[in-house]
Order: sequence, then structure tokens, then C-alpha cells
Amino acid sequence: MTYALLSVSNKEGIVDLASALHYDYNYDLISSGGTAKVIADAGIPVSKVSEYTGSPEILSGRVKTLHPKVHGGILAQRGNPGHDLDRQANGIGLIDIVVVNLYPFQATVAKSDVTWADAIENIDIGGPTMVRSAAKNHADVSILTNPEQYDVFVESLKDGTVDEMRPYLALEAFRHTAEYDKAISKWMGTQLK
Repeated sequence: MTYALLSVSNKEGIVDLASALHYDYNYDLISSGGTAKVIADAGIPVSKVSEYTGSPEILSGRVKTLHPKVHGGILAQRGNPGHDLDRQANGIGLIDIVVVNLYPFQATVAKSDVTWADAIENIDIGGPTMVRSAAKNHADVSILTNPEQYDVFVESLKDGTVDEMRPYLALEAFRHTAEYDKAISKWMGTQLK
């Protein structure tokens, strides 16, 4: 089985993308909380991350996707016999597509009444980890971090140019996480005077 993992704060376009990935390209979909609900409510088959991993979300949702079945599926090098043995021994499927955009930290701290605790809870951990994992393994995995990429990506699946597109998606992914960390450090710097 090959999987697409979708976990987004910005749900724009996610139903159309999920539909295309599942019905047109035969991907099994894995998703977290709110994204899984949106996809399921649209009648598209989707497994929650907790169902896929066999581990519940814990610590009030702070730990959902930080699991070897998720990161092993993303980081496994296709055609690497050692990686294949590890995957088989641990029941890890291949995750070929990762669709993640991060918790809205910038929007949270832009609120005049934001508290330190609210800001800290809106620092995404699992999202950047999945983004960086997929970007690192872009030879085999496509990483989408922006709804504006969805239609172009589906078109690349259709016309067979997805392999050429992956390095550019990886570059955008690293830019995305760098800007995210920059926003966090900038905000913390204004608070710790």
C-alpha cells in the first residue's frame, strides 16, 4: 500500500486534493484530527493517524504524528534493502505524499490579547517534523505545504512530471519551516526583554 498523509490547519482545497489522490491515483489517505473529519465528512475514505499507527493521540494532542510508522514511511529510501527490511519488520507502509501546513502561529500572536500559553500551544512540532522529513526524502516523497500547490501537483501526477517537481516542492518546504521558526523566534524575542 502507498499512502498520502494529509494534516493541515488551512483546509482550503483539501477535499478536492484528497478526492483526486484517492479516487484518481489510488492512494490510501491518512490524516489527523480536524483534517480527517473534513475529508470523512466529504465521503472520502480516510484513516486517522492513530488508527494507522495503533497509538492514540496523547498529551492533549501534542503527540499525534511523532511515530516511527509515520516517519519511517516518509523517510524510507525506496529500493534500499535495509530500509525495506526495517519497514517489513515494523509494519510500516510507504508514505509517498505529505500535505502539511502548520499551526497558525503568526495569526495567533497577532491577536492583541494573546497569552504566552496560547502562543506556545500554537507552536507546531509534528508538522515541521513531517515537512522536513518529506523534504529530506524528496527523491521519493512529495511535500505540499500550500494549497496553491495542489492543482499543479495533481497535474504533475497526471502528466508524469512529479519526479521533476519534487526538488522544488522540497525547497518551498524548507523555506516554509524556516519562516515559521523565524516568526517564533522573533515573537519570543519581543516577549523576553
